Amino acid sequence: MGIREFPGAVPGGKTIAVGMRRSPDVSPRRLSDISPQLRQLKYLVVDEAIKEDLKWSRSVEDLTSAPAGLTSIEERILRITGYYGYQPWSASYKREERPRDVLAPAATTTGEAQAGAGPEGGRTGQLCWRCSREQLQKAFWGVAVVLCVCASWAGSTQLAKLTFKTFDAPFTLTWFATNWNFLFFPLYYAGHVCKSAEKQSVKQRFRECCRFFGDNGLTLKVFFTKAAPFGVLWTLTNYLYLHAIKKINTTDVSVLFCCNKAFVFLLSWIVLRDRFMGVRIVAAILAIAGIVMMTYADGFHSHSVIGIALVVGSASMSALYKVLFKLLLGSAKFGEAALFLSILGVFNILFITCIPVILYFTKVEYWSSFDDIPWGTLCGFSVLLLTFNIVLNFGIAVTYPTLMSLGIVLSVPVNAVVDHYTSKIVFNGVRVIAIIIIGLGFLLLLLPEEWDVWLIKLLTRLKVRKKEETAEGSGDPASGPQGRSRRPAHPSFAR
Repeated sequence: MGIREFPGAVPGGKTIAVGMRRSPDVSPRRLSDISPQLRQLKYLVVDEAIKEDLKWSRSVEDLTSAPAGLTSIEERILRITGYYGYQPWSASYKREERPRDVLAPAATTTGEAQAGAGPEGGRTGQLCWRCSREQLQKAFWGVAVVLCVCASWAGSTQLAKLTFKTFDAPFTLTWFATNWNFLFFPLYYAGHVCKSAEKQSVKQRFRECCRFFGDNGLTLKVFFTKAAPFGVLWTLTNYLYLHAIKKINTTDVSVLFCCNKAFVFLLSWIVLRDRFMGVRIVAAILAIAGIVMMTYADGFHSHSVIGIALVVGSASMSALYKVLFKLLLGSAKFGEAALFLSILGVFNILFITCIPVILYFTKVEYWSSFDDIPWGTLCGFSVLLLTFNIVLNFGIAVTYPTLMSLGIVLSVPVNAVVDHYTSKIVFNGVRVIAIIIIGLGFLLLLLPEEWDVWLIKLLTRLKVRKKEETAEGSGDPASGPQGRSRRPAHPSFAR
């Protein structure tokens, strides 16, 4: 413990001893460890005659801020010892920036306390209002995003089912909808120009987003090694999903596709070595059980089994896409994600266009004339699918990712209601249980990694609050007027 002395600062040869800050590794832990320094507390009361001589000393900065010097014993001890990093001489540690637990004892009168609490209370109320307003705004956007995800996903599924009544070409529909991915980056750049303070040209923004692929940017090698495989997985995911809609009803397709969340966890656990979570293993088991029960609901007919296998394959391709993206490319910012999805659209135009042409001339997917193509439902499906992908990729900017995932689950009852009035679906007990099991597994997968820690903390707080309420309830009778009246009265000597 170092003591700094100012010999000549006080008339009469007196010295002022001021404690300097100790290093954290030798900080005292008990008051008995600093008993020699506690004796120096009397020198902290500075007379009016010597305040002028000491006002330039940084070691005794702000001693006169209170009416009688330092009025708090805690503050005196902290100033003497420099305990826990208390540095009143630091230029960045001003009095108005000190913690409230240090400032609170400084108010010696009720009037001062009320006067000091006025602005602080106003700022606190303003901060609480701002926080609550921001949380309310984020919750509002979350509801809007959930409804948008649910409506776009369910609407695209229903429009695809409607399209196949007059246009039986699932791969051509997949190719046509994927071409719209080219609009991702132009839409992102339009938003960048509207909201960003530092506006960049298209070329500058494009080059900055290309850094996502490496120092060399988007080269031909990067295009074929890092973009082309994801273009193939994207096409397979959408084609298998649309082909399954031809075989089975949209309710079964939408609920079975929710299993992709369980497949993502299993692949991440195996490939990415993610943290093992027992609750997610339970969710994966529930998803598999739901798939089996969904197959049993229609009596294991070949038609339904093929449709279920197709949608499970689509969910698997979707999970593989997500895991490989995280493994090979990591995480992407909004502009980088928009550029990547636009590149997938370019890949689809350049290299996938030949497949619908081949299917047309081989009459696998054939239509008599272009006038017979339902362009309305075709474009409606493409717009809704584009909207779904935009909200799913960029909705995190305004709300929580968990809320966006809830929109996919909510699309299941929407499709069920539509199927109930437009098709001959039979909601028997096995199908309903399968839907509930898969939905429950999906919700379990949305739990955060630290959910058990949060649950333990919540239970602990509830127990502590209950004990405090019990203690206060048992202590009220003793502290009331009746309790005080039971105490033995002291003899009064005043007459």
